[in-house]
Amino acid sequence: MDLEARARELFDIGVKTADSAAGVTRAMGWAMDDPPGPGGRWQVIALGKAALAMTAAALDALPEEAQALVVTNPENAEAATPRAGVTLIAGDHPVPGEGSERAGRAILECLQGCGPEDRVLALISGGGSALAVAPAEGLSLSDKAEVSRLLLGCGADITQMNLIRQQLSQLKGGGWLLASAAPVTGLILSDVPGDDLRVIASGPTVEPIGTRAEAAHLCRDLGIWEALPAPVQAHLEASGAEPALPAARNRLIGANGLSVAAMVSAGAEAAPFALDGDVADLAPQIVALLRDMPAGALVMGGETTVTIKGDGRGGRNQELALRVACAAEAAGIEGAWRFLSGGTDGRDGPTDAAGGLVGPQTCAAARSAGVDCDAALARNDSYHVLQAADALLMTGATGTNVADLAVLVKG
Repeated sequence: MDLEARARELFDIGVKTADSAAGVTRAMGWAMDDPPGPGGRWQVIALGKAALAMTAAALDALPEEAQALVVTNPENAEAATPRAGVTLIAGDHPVPGEGSERAGRAILECLQGCGPEDRVLALISGGGSALAVAPAEGLSLSDKAEVSRLLLGCGADITQMNLIRQQLSQLKGGGWLLASAAPVTGLILSDVPGDDLRVIASGPTVEPIGTRAEAAHLCRDLGIWEALPAPVQAHLEASGAEPALPAARNRLIGANGLSVAAMVSAGAEAAPFALDGDVADLAPQIVALLRDMPAGALVMGGETTVTIKGDGRGGRNQELALRVACAAEAAGIEGAWRFLSGGTDGRDGPTDAAGGLVGPQTCAAARSAGVDCDAALARNDSYHVLQAADALLMTGATGTNVADLAVLVKG
């Protein structure tokens, strides 16, 4: 098997391990241990990039009268097959838009329409923070969108982003529990390092990560406080008691670490570090691994960040792959190797690619096509470089989302 095929094979094994439908199916017996009371019903609310597959598996196990509200990204929604009893809404990602606000209102109305004898089955996966928004009192959609834009551009990690997002929302940080009179059971697919349920989709069925005061302090530490809309600043500085949350039952059904373990079981070795931190800092570490490793495959998982300085097109996986290719070339590394970095949902940033799959000839191929790699990186335009070099990782929607996976193979 050639190196490119081996890298793709290992990545596909990781994605398959994160099959969201299988995870829901395995957990449904536990989820149904607390059935509806007299006259009650099951209400499924699914949020995230894996929402469609998770909903299908849940409805297959529930009584026919169960209803479902599904909120997912536009690409998945457009490809969906209509199913009786399912209301489907496409939100916006990675920056919330009008679709996200429409989805947030629908979720709130659905939760508020449930009574004590009903049961809410919450199916949560990554991407939910942006896909459904219900701004806190006094805030607007444009306020929330501007905060998301600032967070995406300042290098904040997912925990930091969601700590702040939770304090600006009626849905996040346990908001579903406050809105529903019915007990809530959550089946959760993790797309975050460490699998902290408070962080996944900003934790709609668990307690918040922090407080308003902590969110305000973090905004200052990240250097974005002065750029925040005035209503957001006022909201974060307002004092008030934290609401007491009702109890919820939550179960993790899939995670990035499980996918990495499956890749190791398929003959790879785990890298000595995870996909973490800014891609500009991580790329040289990966190249150092490449220089010293023997023939074989190293795999890693996690989620990186990108500091946005330009208006180019791409995502964190594409930029990491391109930076590895450029750094390896600059280091004079010879021989056969490939590096793949991809989002398990099949979509990296606001593009149609899952990431990048690069090798020793990637930068030279881009230059031959008239593309300046360094200039493109300076404006965060990794997509067009990889496109010119035929190095984009294209998978289509996968129906799951457990953050990112990377493979480094050497011949």
